[in-house]
Amino acid sequence: MHARHRVRHGVIHLLLAAVVAADPAAAEIVVSASPVANVQPAGSFPVIATALRYDPRTELQSRGIPEGQADIAVRGGVFDNTGIAVGAVTLMDPQTGHYTAELPIDPASLSPPRVLTGIDNALGGFNSNVATIAYRLAPVDASGALALGTGSDALRYQALRIAGTHASASGAGLGAAASVAFSSGDGSRAFGDHDFARYNLHVQRSTEATQSDVVVAWQDKFYGWPGAYTGFANLPETDRTRTSLMLANHRVELDRGWLEIGAYRRRLEDDYDFDRTTQESGVPGAFEHETLVSALGFQGLLRAGRIDWRFGGQLTADELVRSTDLTNGDFDSRRYVKLAVVPSFALYESDDRRVTLRTGATLDRSSRDGGAVSPLAGIALERGAFIVGLDYAVTTQVPGYTALKSGPSGLFGGNPGLGRETARQLALSLQYHAGESRAILTLFRREDADLVDWTYSRTSPFARQANPVDDEVLGIEALLARRWERVELAGGYTWLDKDADFGSAALDASFYALNYARHRATLAATWRWTERVILRLDSEYRVQRDNPLRTNGDEALLASASIAWEPPDGDGFAIALIADNLTDDDYQQFPGTPAVGRQLALNLGYTW
Repeated sequence: MHARHRVRHGVIHLLLAAVVAADPAAAEIVVSASPVANVQPAGSFPVIATALRYDPRTELQSRGIPEGQADIAVRGGVFDNTGIAVGAVTLMDPQTGHYTAELPIDPASLSPPRVLTGIDNALGGFNSNVATIAYRLAPVDASGALALGTGSDALRYQALRIAGTHASASGAGLGAAASVAFSSGDGSRAFGDHDFARYNLHVQRSTEATQSDVVVAWQDKFYGWPGAYTGFANLPETDRTRTSLMLANHRVELDRGWLEIGAYRRRLEDDYDFDRTTQESGVPGAFEHETLVSALGFQGLLRAGRIDWRFGGQLTADELVRSTDLTNGDFDSRRYVKLAVVPSFALYESDDRRVTLRTGATLDRSSRDGGAVSPLAGIALERGAFIVGLDYAVTTQVPGYTALKSGPSGLFGGNPGLGRETARQLALSLQYHAGESRAILTLFRREDADLVDWTYSRTSPFARQANPVDDEVLGIEALLARRWERVELAGGYTWLDKDADFGSAALDASFYALNYARHRATLAATWRWTERVILRLDSEYRVQRDNPLRTNGDEALLASASIAWEPPDGDGFAIALIADNLTDDDYQQFPGTPAVGRQLALNLGYTW
């Protein structure tokens, strides 16, 4: 048997062992299982992308290690269709959705992610047609954590977080947390090195009914990966981003609802080189960019009589401060406004049944693209542990500056004539929640009109240009999760089918919209072997749609695993051995871009 096949069969046996390990005697369920098991990577310190790698609700496509660069796609969308929200505001990168995940906030300051789709995305998101990954700012507790790591390929990383609290004379709680993290390594491929640094300050004031937060964050990331964006494995590409963020958020719980207001200012400097052996600066071909975004947003719920008024909005201003290559469009600044109102009320209500109707609309407008009013409607039946919902949402967004202002030819060809994109999605869902078990099944159909994608002809695969595509997406999502006393299990499955209309007989291929998995299955398992020893496993099996530029097959079995010795009460010394890409699978997440090899890391930690 081939060595790789032996490894894959070993992983499958390990998955089965994790399922069998659910001791029938330990039948008491205490909490819902997490959709992922490993939140610590083997290639760097953790960022928000780390916990999304195996999440069945999201698909993370990375160039090199996910902590270096990662696109986030949901329900068959592309990287530009998913937003990141913190508190009341959605953060965006006006240059390109490739940098949406460049959120420099320490994950320890954030709640677990919520994935908003349909009406919830229309309400809680901004300029994100398919989904929003939403975080809340976590309460600050007096604590500390130190982590030191070493691993394969000369990996070294260090992270320190210190937090303190104080009760004011008025009874309000005051808290502050400061953290720093550093990581460097040579990478599992030649020219796959990285050097990261992140600094965070989080200040919080809280009472029984309010929480106010201010976050100041900065990160400097350099990483190299062959063929990262071009798909040419012989090109030693590099990308360096410097991201600064100032964010403020205030939430108040009202007698009949809640209100949240937030604001942020984000600056990102980017220096991309498709060939690190050349030295360009300040000239066309140097691919140097700087963007600035400021926003003010609000979210809320007010109950008036029998109606719950759910609402939200955001004002955003961006600027392409400078660029050596994004020089072909008509503008380099833009103003946006979004408003959403969705009232809901009970059509029927009894002891164990409830039928809820919600309907409303969003208004999106830009100073450069005109506006759109989009309808929203949904109905849900709750009966005991079951919820059946039907959801229809129309959302719109506008493209970024890389699509609008790049030159008209080459691998990254732009198109200044691109306009507003529209997505119409109908979803039917069935949810079951009993105790701490949960099951969710969703069937959806989405029509994307004027979706921005980089299209090309199969006869000229390296002449790509941003063009509008009409796309029909059919999908099924399933999630099962349960936790016993010592074991957590969470499994997910997604099936997708797409039918794309390129609008031109000369175009017949897509680099992003048709780079999707027809079948994707995930399994997360956490086994508390003893009081102190914990085994964690995440796995994914996928069958990708055929792409002529992918050189190593369309199937993949990926897995990450760890074994950790941890103090039972959370305080004290801990040690963990972590492995990513346990199967050493060479699946190319982007056609032509080499995969990350197997990585191992040893993490030493102390918490107090």
